[in-house]
Amino acid sequence: MKIIIGTSVVMASLLILSCGQTNDKANTNSTDTSQVAKMDTTAEKTYSVELVNNKKDPSCGMPVTAGIGDTTHYENLVLGFCSTECKNEFLKNPKANIAAAEVK
Repeated sequence: MKIIIGTSVVMASLLILSCGQTNDKANTNSTDTSQVAKMDTTAEKTYSVELVNNKKDPSCGMPVTAGIGDTTHYENLVLGFCSTECKNEFLKNPKANIAAAEVK
């Protein structure tokens, strides 16, 4: 009889301990998921080369195939830029900079 009671106590202890570990892991996973979601919302946007009408960034001359960080619309064109800074520089004087874009 002592063996049955002892075994029952050990089994109940293991069950309680394993349940506590499962909850800790579940809380850890939900925290990790929210951290991943936060990282995703702050990620820089990227655009496909097929969506823009230019071959080069009109401000710095960088090929758009290297990566597009921002876009703007100008005279029925969609222009891609390597960064927001380059886009802002272009918008200061678009007529002077449009030739450097090498529009397709």
